[in-house]
Amino acid sequence: MYKYLFGPVPSRRLGMSLGVDLAPKKVCSLNCVYCEVGKTTKLTLDRKEYIRADKVKAELESYFATNPDPDFITFSGYGEPTLNSAIGEILTFIKQLRPNIPVAVLTNGTLFSDKAVRSSLLRADVVLPSLDAVSEEVFRKINCPADNLKAADYIQGLIDFRTEYNGKIWLEVFILPGYNDSPGELARLKEVIIKIAPDSVQLNTLDRPGTVMNLQPASHQELQRIVDDWNLPNVQIIASSKERKKNQSYRTDVEAAIMETISRRPCTLDDLANITGLHVNEINKYLDVLSAAHKIEAVEQERGVFYQVPGGRA
Repeated sequence: MYKYLFGPVPSRRLGMSLGVDLAPKKVCSLNCVYCEVGKTTKLTLDRKEYIRADKVKAELESYFATNPDPDFITFSGYGEPTLNSAIGEILTFIKQLRPNIPVAVLTNGTLFSDKAVRSSLLRADVVLPSLDAVSEEVFRKINCPADNLKAADYIQGLIDFRTEYNGKIWLEVFILPGYNDSPGELARLKEVIIKIAPDSVQLNTLDRPGTVMNLQPASHQELQRIVDDWNLPNVQIIASSKERKKNQSYRTDVEAAIMETISRRPCTLDDLANITGLHVNEINKYLDVLSAAHKIEAVEQERGVFYQVPGGRA
């Protein structure tokens, strides 16, 4: 069992992806109201070697000595990977170890105003930053950023990264009704997206409960109206797509363990991760499949979000 690697996780966008976790739970520059991993416990802009590069390298060497190559290696996990000051060193190591495997970076993009951060990612094949708001008011409402993190700097960093980076940028925009779906904010988002010029814009919305109670997802019709109104190339809806829901998990024993556990008592995401020994990102994939099959349901409680069999009680 690895401490900093997880998966490979089946992904519609990246195939079988080996995850690399570079930040402890949950060190991030944002505390987004919709985050399915949970509330940020350390809200910061301070970059340091939260997880040592030599430990990650050792696990990568061990993994590739005994396992087949995945389709992708992806920096993601509990927190914001660019907060780890060693991300560039580890990315270079991966490219030397397995030059033929593409590397993706899932990031909120908030640190791209720092040229050192932008430079550290130049060898990545795909960078998937997020942008949910342009106005400072909406940015603070939906993303709850660290002190001194301004929307304007965040956006300029994304624009600057596009001018320096030759790989693919897949920009994710998370639409949350009542937060960032006003006509004015959507118009501002369109203007900024044009300036960033990503290769793809991916609209997403709430799939399971976030960190704030009673959030509601945008409907497919609402997302489609945004696509039609923006009238931009390469905009796609990835939220709750049929292809995403058909993405089958690859270990029936894990599905069985989840079902056996929650049939006895409702569990949180952390409960299931601790019981199975899997990373929460992996557990989320199984929850997607089980939810689509109507085998489980999520129930919001004051103590958090619990997963149970339909009709059960948390």
